[in-house]
Amino acid sequence: MTAGYIAGSLVGSFAIAYLCDTFVSDKKAFGGSIPKTVSDKEWWQATDSKFQAWPRTAGPPVIMNPISRQNFIVKST
Repeated sequence: MTAGYIAGSLVGSFAIAYLCDTFVSDKKAFGGSIPKTVSDKEWWQATDSKFQAWPRTAGPPVIMNPISRQNFIVKST
C-alpha cells in the first residue's frame, strides 16, 4: 500500500518535472530564441569538419601531482 503511494508520487513528480522543462525550454515560456550557432546547418558542418580534422596536435602527456598541484611533463625513455 505504501509502496504504491511512493511509486505513484515518483511517477507523478517526474511527469510534472518533464512538463515544466518542456514548457520552459522548448516552448520558450520566458521568451528568447534558439541561437544561430545551433540552428545554422552550415555552422554545424564547419565546426564538425574542424573537430574531425587530422592530424590533431597536442602537447606532451602531463601528470598532475594532486598534493602540490604541479604539472610534470612525461618524458619518453
